[in-house]
Amino acid sequence: MKLLRVAAACALLWGGSAVASAQVYPSRPITMVVPFAAGGPVDTVARILSEPMRASLGQSIIVENVTGAAGSIGVGRVARAAPDGYTLSIGHWSTHVVNGAIYPLPYDLLRDLEPIVLLPNNPMIVVSKNAVPAKSLDEFVGWIKANEGKVSAGTAGAGSATHVAGVYFQNVTGTRFQFVPYRGTGPALQDLVAGQIDFIVDQASNSLQHVRDGKIRAYAVTANARLPSAPDIPTVVEAGLPSLDISVWYGLWAPKGTPKDIIAKLNGAAVQALSDPLVRQRFGELGLDIPPRDQLTPEALGAFQKAEIEKWWPVIKGANIKTE
Repeated sequence: MKLLRVAAACALLWGGSAVASAQVYPSRPITMVVPFAAGGPVDTVARILSEPMRASLGQSIIVENVTGAAGSIGVGRVARAAPDGYTLSIGHWSTHVVNGAIYPLPYDLLRDLEPIVLLPNNPMIVVSKNAVPAKSLDEFVGWIKANEGKVSAGTAGAGSATHVAGVYFQNVTGTRFQFVPYRGTGPALQDLVAGQIDFIVDQASNSLQHVRDGKIRAYAVTANARLPSAPDIPTVVEAGLPSLDISVWYGLWAPKGTPKDIIAKLNGAAVQALSDPLVRQRFGELGLDIPPRDQLTPEALGAFQKAEIEKWWPVIKGANIKTE
């Protein structure tokens, strides 16, 4: 009987320790893997979110840049990580939708990742170096056609948002130009400012500040409405290319099998961060739209990602986009 009481006491102790251990998540810093170089749009979104999420979770959020293969290497690192909530994947439409149609990924974008929350989205923006003589989108398209084969467009790699948007731009306008791949949009934008490449179909959040500073020229945003943060830039509808409507959305994922209570805690921290007035102001300045509250659940991100895969994979495969 005494042995049974001791065993029972030990069981209660161990069980209590397990519960306590689960309740104290997170007990150490969390790594948020950005699959592109520092300075790019995904990196910017990650760094804006990391501080308010740290305040909510009580642990540091370490932003780690893991580059290569248009973001698929960084996403793969998270897909193979322990499902304990300490390694997260932040990415966007390109890394978590497009790459599956282009790369023979060693992981499944839907089955090997656990959705946490849908993050802000933003349209693309057609920007060029200042030396380009065109002053409107129509003039810019004409300039590309007049210099066919000589014009260069930067991308963050094969299958990246900048690459797919560039291919889409070619299809819509009937133009042809050379793609110059980089290890991230940040380095590509640096070369654009320096005049080393001619243009980029870039995310608005990445390029707007350079446009405001007069370092590059903007022609149009790929949306139906002007950005509140850049009301002087016309839309592709106003510029005569309504079919060039494309938006890049962001999200946060964990490895498959991460406990639901941890997913819920991470979701809560992200939702709280997105409601912070300073965060909302910062995203607004970058031209990023925060989804409505009912779209900020893990289930909503999972359903949206699946729908986007079903929509875009046939388009991408039809365009025969290949890795460079």
